[in-house]
Amino acid sequence: MAAALITALPCLFHSRHGRSSAVIVARKKVPTRSSGGCWLRNFYAPDVHSSELRAPCTPFEFDACVEGEAESVQGGTVLKAMRDAGVGLLASLVTLAASVQSPLPAFGLEAPEDVTLRDECTEEIASSVVPMEEAVQEVPNESVIQEAWQVVNENFLDARHNSWSADAWLKKKQEVLKNPIRSRMAAYGSIRNMLASLDDPFTRFLTPEQFLQLSKYDVTGIGLNIGESAPAAGEPNLKVIGIILGSPAQLAGVRQGDELLEVAGNSVTGKTAFEAASLIQGPKGTKVSLKVRHNRCSTPQVFELERQQDVRSPVFYRLERVPGSKEMTGFIKLKEFNALAKRDLLTAMKRMQDAGATSFVLDLRDNPGGLVQAGIEISKLFLDEGETVIETVGREAKAVRNVIATTPPVTNAPLTILVNDHTASASEIVAAALHDNCRAVLVGKRTFGKGLIQAVYELSDGSGVVLTVGKYVTPGHQDIDGVGIEPDFNQLPDSNEGLGKLAQCKMMKASANSS
Repeated sequence: MAAALITALPCLFHSRHGRSSAVIVARKKVPTRSSGGCWLRNFYAPDVHSSELRAPCTPFEFDACVEGEAESVQGGTVLKAMRDAGVGLLASLVTLAASVQSPLPAFGLEAPEDVTLRDECTEEIASSVVPMEEAVQEVPNESVIQEAWQVVNENFLDARHNSWSADAWLKKKQEVLKNPIRSRMAAYGSIRNMLASLDDPFTRFLTPEQFLQLSKYDVTGIGLNIGESAPAAGEPNLKVIGIILGSPAQLAGVRQGDELLEVAGNSVTGKTAFEAASLIQGPKGTKVSLKVRHNRCSTPQVFELERQQDVRSPVFYRLERVPGSKEMTGFIKLKEFNALAKRDLLTAMKRMQDAGATSFVLDLRDNPGGLVQAGIEISKLFLDEGETVIETVGREAKAVRNVIATTPPVTNAPLTILVNDHTASASEIVAAALHDNCRAVLVGKRTFGKGLIQAVYELSDGSGVVLTVGKYVTPGHQDIDGVGIEPDFNQLPDSNEGLGKLAQCKMMKASANSS
């Protein structure tokens, strides 16, 4: 059974062993040969969204008052490695779907043979580990081809050509399997030929070596994957759902299932997993303290961990005087959407507002995207509560989701966004969200037009398939894929022109809503 990572609106990573997860939509109990107990294997449905995606995992619940709970051997998450995988631009870490709670996908490493679980086979206990003997079984060549075919048959969205048919796809499989497949390389060649027939620029095959590269990126810098849960009153809502083997967190004693209480002395109660990961991030070689609790009956522990992954701020800013006016505007260049983007953007805006900025220019030119969730979170900073950030569309007509702003904006200052033909993916989400909600004017050139959603599916032998599974449309219901977003102005307008354009937009929106 293949598993998948959706790279776009939730960037989901589905592992063949259920060790990595983004959105767990169903669980099935399967007996294990090694323990005689039950393992919960995870099966996923392609919950859509971005090619910058990043995804979530349902948190594991370890409620018993015992110290001997299973320790994690899971891995971290994908970021820039997705570019090498051919997903489009960058992989997103967090889901965009409104129903998804936790933003970071976990990638699994093989489990030690002595790992055990509690006896109960309940929906509240999920294992990210599968017995070693299952993991090392030889997978027949024909089975790998069948898995790849099935992934496409169940999930592929022919968003650009609309020529795919289930009958033609079935004939393709029958044609490929009519003769014996005598080697793994021959199987891989057959899969590549099948995928090429889809004529989709973002769909491709990954060898086990290529797929492995996707599992090595660590978004927190200390080897943790954090997920959200629905807490009881007064209980933490963030838990460790994956740990990279040999990482600072794992070596220090942090365990899968631990409750995250504080980062650097600051409580994370009520924060999202994305926000917590951003707090943990910092320059490589520096240290960060985490307070965790192994279970609800144990004493919290503080771990001092050294960051091993360096993530640099993508934000550059300066204060400028508005031409022909005494007013000041804050100019912010955002190079990409990473885990530091929202935090550092907020810092820059506050500093410039304190220095007298009454308006802002957000420069997204040449920004290829990054973490879709970062783009969504930044969009929410400027939108009114209840306004739509983005709409995602899946293969099925009913698979439509809206991502909505849930808090008031941090500022109502006039906003101008600079774009060009290299403004893509998560950048286009921000530009479209703020433009269609009459919050910002767009200036420059038509954007790139990357509106498709990819997922990465792991096959049983460790290889994988990158597959288009959905697309997103703007709050104004525009499909921008292959088209892009047309700006309001080619050159920077004066303040009156910009404000006039926003006023006109609001009048048209109000008229459309009333009719």
